[in-house]
Amino acid sequence: MAEASEASNDIEKLYQYGERLNEATDKSQNVKDYLGIIEAAGGSVKAKQLAAQLIPKFFKHFPTLSVQAIDQHFNLCEDEELGVRVQAIRGLPLFCKDTPEYLSKIVDVLGQLLPAVENVERDAVQKSLMLLLRQDVKTSITVLFKHVGSAEEPGSDETIREKVLCFIRDKVFPLKEELLKPREEMERHITNLVKKSLQDVTADEFKMFINFLGSMSLFGPGAPAERLQELVEIIEAQADLDAQFDVSDGDHIDRLITCLKMALPLFKRGASSSKFLDYLNKHILPVFDKFPEEKKLDLLKNLAECSHHVSPQECRQLLPSVVQLLKKTMVRKKLEEMNFTFVECLLYTFHHLAHKAPNATNSLCGYKIVTGQPSDRLGEDFTELYKDFNERLSTIEVLTRAMLKKLTQGMTEHNKDMAAAKTDEERNVVKTQKQNATAGLRSCNNIISLTQPLHSKIPAFIGDEKINLSWKEAAKPSARSTAVTGDKRAAAAAGNGSGTYPNKKGRGPGFSQNQLVNRALDGVRGGGVGGRTGGRGRGWRGHGRGRGYRY
Repeated sequence: MAEASEASNDIEKLYQYGERLNEATDKSQNVKDYLGIIEAAGGSVKAKQLAAQLIPKFFKHFPTLSVQAIDQHFNLCEDEELGVRVQAIRGLPLFCKDTPEYLSKIVDVLGQLLPAVENVERDAVQKSLMLLLRQDVKTSITVLFKHVGSAEEPGSDETIREKVLCFIRDKVFPLKEELLKPREEMERHITNLVKKSLQDVTADEFKMFINFLGSMSLFGPGAPAERLQELVEIIEAQADLDAQFDVSDGDHIDRLITCLKMALPLFKRGASSSKFLDYLNKHILPVFDKFPEEKKLDLLKNLAECSHHVSPQECRQLLPSVVQLLKKTMVRKKLEEMNFTFVECLLYTFHHLAHKAPNATNSLCGYKIVTGQPSDRLGEDFTELYKDFNERLSTIEVLTRAMLKKLTQGMTEHNKDMAAAKTDEERNVVKTQKQNATAGLRSCNNIISLTQPLHSKIPAFIGDEKINLSWKEAAKPSARSTAVTGDKRAAAAAGNGSGTYPNKKGRGPGFSQNQLVNRALDGVRGGGVGGRTGGRGRGWRGHGRGRGYRY
């Protein structure tokens, strides 16, 4: 009873302090009343809740008590009682309403409170942060990024860092149009903050930041090539293209492949791919045979997609390495093992590079292309090169047509199995088999389309995107454009496959388009038509915080 009476007295005193302060013309003269409020914050639960409302309300009138008042309020934010904590958190933005000099400190504290377990408490923290972001977005976002950390100023606590990043991603980024004003100034400021933070991020965090930067008007549609190049340079730094390559460094391989894929949309918009391609040419392609088996196809796919966006000079430099690798992949004997998807990637790359530097193929493949330049080397005899290249082309065409026939026959069986399936599980199994076969058909049809023009002494290299790579979603082609083998069923099967398969995930197992292709080819191999699987493994591996990615 005594405790209840004392608590009731404390609350009564708090109401009196508040009333006198409300009525006072010069509130700064009521120092004892404000001190009484601060001291009452150490009382009962209800007293603490009331004090949590009164301390920020009259804070601006007592600058000499600011440290004492804020410290006591922070204590309330960590109180054992949820109701007290929530009330105190909701009051934090009030400290900054008339005394903005405290905004940095308050945002910093709210950032530390983001890992709150209780939903109502976490909601209060997020709403308080949003109020302060709307009051001063530049200061607030700068303070939040300090929790993310950088090389010069690492983040303090891993849990806090993670929660702050989630808040930025889920609450700040979606409201960029509303919050980032003036737009150009704030987008540049955000870009600089992100750059500092990217030296210590996970793979998913890096993708998140790059996607966000790409969504800003600074780098949006109409942005000049030099600004897009700024994004490419950020990606290049993460790919560590200045480092000596070690083929046993799986983390570097993962980052390199994924960063190249992230940069592709920027290359399409006019940014330069020179540094990536130079690194591939000097460090990666020469040791391709030693590359992890599960990463080879990922690399070749990215190289193929990148081949559209290469300057003539870079094409000339890349072609020797690409042709050498292509010849290793193009078998000469029909009983040799061949990876069909590798061949598709490399033939596609070869066409697009040769289209911009055609006479470079004279000394590589024995062609007779005349451009009037000394590099034509028309006075030299490359007959044996031409003969060898054509033999390889003919062999892979035979193997590919045989594979097309088997895949087409398999599609007929799959259709029968689908009609006979009685359960959803059986239908799903057959559906997956049909998807695999369709993917294989598309890859084989592409190979035929790519090899046929290359038999001529003066071939017409394909330099546009009329051939849709087998792992990419395809527009609905006409039967005429797809029927490259003369087999209408094969053409229809390949033409109707949309290629809508899951892309590579940052973490965890999952099917990718190349897995579908190779499973299709594995399932019907025989009679001398062999091949290696090239499916991805389990995604990116982690290596702890430090240089590059954290997992």
